[in-house]
Amino acid sequence: MVKCTKLTGEKKVVRKKMGESDAAVVQQQVWSRETMPKVMKIISTRLKLPQRDLISLLLVSSSLHRTLVSSASLWLVLDFHEMNNAGDRLLAALSLTRYHHVKQINLEFAQDIEDKHLDILKNKFAGSLHHLEQLNLNVCQKISDKGIEAITAVTPSLKTFSIYWNVRVTDVGISHLVKNCKHIVELNLSGCKGISDKSLQMVGDNYQHLELLDITRCIKITDRGLQHIMSKCSGLKSLNLYALSSFTDEAYKKLSLLSNLRFLDLCGAQNVSDEGLFSIAKCKNIRILNLTWCVRVTDVGVIAIAKGCTSLEYLSLFGIVGVTDKSLEVLSEFCSNTITTLDVNGCIGIKKRSREELLQLFPYLRCFKVHS
Repeated sequence: MVKCTKLTGEKKVVRKKMGESDAAVVQQQVWSRETMPKVMKIISTRLKLPQRDLISLLLVSSSLHRTLVSSASLWLVLDFHEMNNAGDRLLAALSLTRYHHVKQINLEFAQDIEDKHLDILKNKFAGSLHHLEQLNLNVCQKISDKGIEAITAVTPSLKTFSIYWNVRVTDVGISHLVKNCKHIVELNLSGCKGISDKSLQMVGDNYQHLELLDITRCIKITDRGLQHIMSKCSGLKSLNLYALSSFTDEAYKKLSLLSNLRFLDLCGAQNVSDEGLFSIAKCKNIRILNLTWCVRVTDVGVIAIAKGCTSLEYLSLFGIVGVTDKSLEVLSEFCSNTITTLDVNGCIGIKKRSREELLQLFPYLRCFKVHS
């Protein structure tokens, strides 16, 4: 009897374990059949999960891990902006199979990313970067021409390259870019004080389909370099010339060649005059125009802009004392259906108006700044 009782107890234990196992199987089936599709639908259609959250989901279950890893479209972006140890993190990520078709890498304000990391990418992970289309190296101060040479050698599909505020990059680095990457359409060189007209010569000659160019504070560039760009890259849609006070109307006249231009920032262009604005007025598609501190401009130039650029949505005349209510009246006549933001702070010739008066002039206005 004792032996029989013992066997019965063992059977109960076995049955209990089998029951738990069956329950786990059923639970897993329910998860795979009902929960998994909902999770994947949320991830793929309803929102774009941050990379960290996506990686956290890998730990939820083995089945979700397998499903997520097999979804190649989820692993096209590597985002290390503002992270420490970014160089080592980048190398570790690209060693994983799921990132072998990455299309976008963001290292903006990332710490600890150096030329040596980009050199390792070139030597060990070149195959993983052939599909890369966007590379952001903004404020990666330890990257030099040598790093640019390494990374561009293995990114032939690159379309967008941004290296904002890097004083170590020179014309040599840009020469590697134009040699290795033939499909660039967006180029941000803002704050790269080491580049000169030579860089713009190369960019103009090699990227005639360029759509966006930012050369903010590139203080070595002269009229000659800017004129070359505008002559060669007539398809530009966005041109940022912020804080470049040395250009003259001779360069600005070439802006009339940019018939597709939609964004133009001339903040601080102290030499642009009404004559320069006559040329800008021929850019019929401009939506955003920043003329902040363009101190030589008067009503004559602004009126030309109003009559020529009738699709204007944003216009800043901040700090221009030569502009009066005459400009406002003509802007209302030609751009009242499009302007949503108008900055006339510091324009002492423009009188204060009530909200109702402003809306009569510009019915779609959302933001209007007036001098205090």
